[in-house]
Amino acid sequence: MKKVVLSILFMAVSLTMVAQSKVGTIDSEFILSKMPELTKVQEDIKAYNGKLEAELKTKLDSYQALVKDYQAKEATMTDALKKTKQEEIIKLEGDINKFRQNGAQLAQLEQNKLLQPLYQKIGKALEEVAKAGGYSQVLTISNSGLAYIDPTFDLTKTVMTKLGIKAE
Repeated sequence: MKKVVLSILFMAVSLTMVAQSKVGTIDSEFILSKMPELTKVQEDIKAYNGKLEAELKTKLDSYQALVKDYQAKEATMTDALKKTKQEEIIKLEGDINKFRQNGAQLAQLEQNKLLQPLYQKIGKALEEVAKAGGYSQVLTISNSGLAYIDPTFDLTKTVMTKLGIKAE
């Protein structure tokens, strides 16, 4: 008898806990795409990429000038000077290759740095909306692959309204 009462009590507590759980969804990438601040971030990213490209062009121009100078003076150079110039060229080639490899990573880091405040703004608005609506969990649907989402629990438009973005 004691086991039966204990089992019923346990099931009642479990059902109460499940009933209190409210799950919503949000498409933060969609919200981000509609934020007016994104235009400035995209311009800053484009400017940063332009700066990286200009730096690479400068390195390539230096390399080409060094090779051209070496080829023009090679016949009159001593063996020691040839070796020194060849080492300079090889070092500059290595620098250019490293810069090319790191350039994409640098661009990604800059993009993340510039987008972080926008994601924080979305996160703060989401937190306020979720607390006000009594949501215990909110899942992002951007790349989740969820098979079905009830639109009544989608907080995307509510968060957009909170941020002052017109929902379409």
